[in-house]
Amino acid sequence: MHSDYCNNGHIVESHTLRTLTMKLPAFLRLSPTQMPYLLLSPFVILFVVFGLFPVLFSLYLAFQTWDPTAGLKAMEYVGWSNFSFVLQDEWFWKSLKTTLWLALVSGVPQHLVAIPLAYFIHASFKRLRNGVVGVYFLPYITSSVAIAILFSSLFSTDYGLINAVFEVLRELPLIAWLVPAQAVDWLNNPDAIKPAISLIVFWRYVGFNLVLYLAALQTIPPDLYEAARMDGASRLQQFFYITLPSLKPMIFFGVTLSVIGGLQLFEEPFILLVGGRGGTDQAGMTTAMYAYRMAFDFNDFGAASAMSWCLFIVVAVMTWAINRMFRQRRA
Repeated sequence: MHSDYCNNGHIVESHTLRTLTMKLPAFLRLSPTQMPYLLLSPFVILFVVFGLFPVLFSLYLAFQTWDPTAGLKAMEYVGWSNFSFVLQDEWFWKSLKTTLWLALVSGVPQHLVAIPLAYFIHASFKRLRNGVVGVYFLPYITSSVAIAILFSSLFSTDYGLINAVFEVLRELPLIAWLVPAQAVDWLNNPDAIKPAISLIVFWRYVGFNLVLYLAALQTIPPDLYEAARMDGASRLQQFFYITLPSLKPMIFFGVTLSVIGGLQLFEEPFILLVGGRGGTDQAGMTTAMYAYRMAFDFNDFGAASAMSWCLFIVVAVMTWAINRMFRQRRA
C-alpha cells in the first residue's frame, strides 16, 4: 500500500510539473537534460565575467602597451617587452625580496604558535572551547582598515604602547639589553617597517590557522591517545608521536595557504603605510603593491599585468616546492 501511495504521489507530482511546463512559452520549455545547465548558468556566468575574463584579459594585456584613457583601440602589441622590462626592473626584484621576507617571517611563526596552541585548547578546554577559539579568530574577520588604525596607534613613536613597553623593559637589568636603547620609529625606519608588517600579518592570521588545526585534531581517534597513555607516554610524547604525524595533511594545507597569501600580501602594508608607496626607501612595498602602483600611479597596465604573471609563476613554483617537500616526508 505504501508503495502504491508513493507511486501515485509521484504520478500526481509529474502530472503537475507537466501541466505547469505546458503553460510556459515554447522557448522556456526545457527538457530534463537541459534543466541542470539552466540551474548552473548563474554561477557559470558570474565566474566567466568576474573570474575567467579578468585573468585572460590580464594575460592579453601583458603583451600590450596601453593608455586606458585612449580606449581599447590604443592597445599596441609589444611582444615580450613588458616581461623584459619587469625582469630588468630593480624595484621589482626589491619588492619580490620584501614579499618573500614578509611571507617567511610572518608565515612560519603562525604555524609554530597555532599547532601547540590548538593542541592545548583541544586538550584543556571542553565547554569554553568555542569561546576561546572565537577570541583568537576575531582578528581574521576584523576590518583591515580598523586593524591598520589600531596598529598605527600601537606603533606610534612617541605615544605607542609598544615603545612604552620597551621603555619599561629598559629599566629591568636582566633583559634591558634585549630591547632597543631608544624609541623605535616603526613606520618610518626602513629596518623596522618589515617587522611591523610581519607582526600585523601574524596577529591577524594565527587564529585562522588555529581553527584549521583544531578541526584536524578533532578527527584524531581518541583511542590512539588512550593506548599511548596505557603504554606510559607523556603528553609531550603524545604530541610528537601522535598529534604531529596526524596533522601533516592539515599542515600541508595551512602552509600552502600561508605561502600563497604571503606572496600576495597587499592590504596590510598598503593601508598601514598611508598612500601605498611602500614607506621609507620602499622598505614595505610588496610585489602586489608595486603592480598596483605600476598600473594606477605610473599608468603602465601592460607592465603591471606582466608583473602579476611573474608573481603568479613565483607562487606556482613555491606551491610546487611545498608539495614536493611534504610528499617526500610522507614517503
